[in-house]
Amino acid sequence: MASITQKIAPCLWFDTQAEEAANFYISVFDNSRIKQVSRYGKAGQDVHGKQPGSVMVVAFEIDGQTFTALNGGPHFKFNEAVSFQVMCDNQEEIDRFWTKLSEGGQQGQCGWLKDRFGLSWQVVPAALPQMITDARGEQLDRLIGAVMTMQKFDLQALDRAYAG
Repeated sequence: MASITQKIAPCLWFDTQAEEAANFYISVFDNSRIKQVSRYGKAGQDVHGKQPGSVMVVAFEIDGQTFTALNGGPHFKFNEAVSFQVMCDNQEEIDRFWTKLSEGGQQGQCGWLKDRFGLSWQVVPAALPQMITDARGEQLDRLIGAVMTMQKFDLQALDRAYAG
């Protein structure tokens, strides 16, 4: 019997792109891998409608975090109500994740983007949450004002706004 290594794990619903998406995500993040690919059989075909042998579930790992990608059909789509935050230590990381994740997708405001599968991500400087928590008065106004003008975060501009 398998042991539980992670109590809560995201399951991402795709129409038919689960394997493609999992391979994309492991190409973006270091220390990532496909753990297992499961395929549909003949059983339940009248319900799921998938061809026997087609990919059903892909278990993959991003830097120790387990994910599941499910080919469940066209019934559900991603929206901004759920996103994944990528906390970045420096501008190089911000630039790298922003470029890779938004390729073929859509860039948004305040560090948000949608990847080519429609999944929402936030590429965030790791220091930003603490800066927002610590800032007061005019300092907070400057910082939030800077955040609101950005698509991809510019760490130096955020530092300048914070410092005044």
